[in-house]
Amino acid sequence: MKIHIDEDRCVGGGQCVLAAPEVFDQRDDDGIVVLLQEQPADDLDHQVREAALLCPALAITLEETAP
Repeated sequence: MKIHIDEDRCVGGGQCVLAAPEVFDQRDDDGIVVLLQEQPADDLDHQVREAALLCPALAITLEETAP
């Protein structure tokens, strides 16, 4: 899976960081999401999907990649 972030849509809610702290962080100055891993390990799939679902601005999109 590959993660795409639309920083212009991000409202800094932080739900992604709570759901998957190994993959997402926030900038200190404005709270906008920072992607730590564009293609995280398979064992983080559940957390990443949860983060995308919880995002209030729908700023996180997931692209399925071939194995």
